[in-house]
Amino acid sequence: MAWYGEVSQWKGLARFICIESIRDTGEKCSVERRYFLSSLRKTTAASLLKIIRGHWGVENGLHWCLDVSFNEDASRIRKGHAAENFSRLQRLALNLLKKDKTFKVGLKTKAKACS
Repeated sequence: MAWYGEVSQWKGLARFICIESIRDTGEKCSVERRYFLSSLRKTTAASLLKIIRGHWGVENGLHWCLDVSFNEDASRIRKGHAAENFSRLQRLALNLLKKDKTFKVGLKTKAKACS
């Protein structure tokens, strides 16, 4: 990391990580690079990959559901603690909807049926 001149400003920074993902669908091949910063020092590349995939598992599993079911990304709530409070209510509702086994339909449909 010596090449990065401002590294001393990042307390605890130990690594710059670049993950290259290649997706080949037969007709089309795409390459995507994602960059991460880490404070973990004694970690192998394989365990870092596992940690990063775990993070994206949460991102894809929870946040994707919140966005699809409650259109969370389009929310205009910004004042005070309202956004955080409303987010907690949405997560509570999402957990209740996921627990419900009465109907075998999507979460959005279940939410609409509840309302």
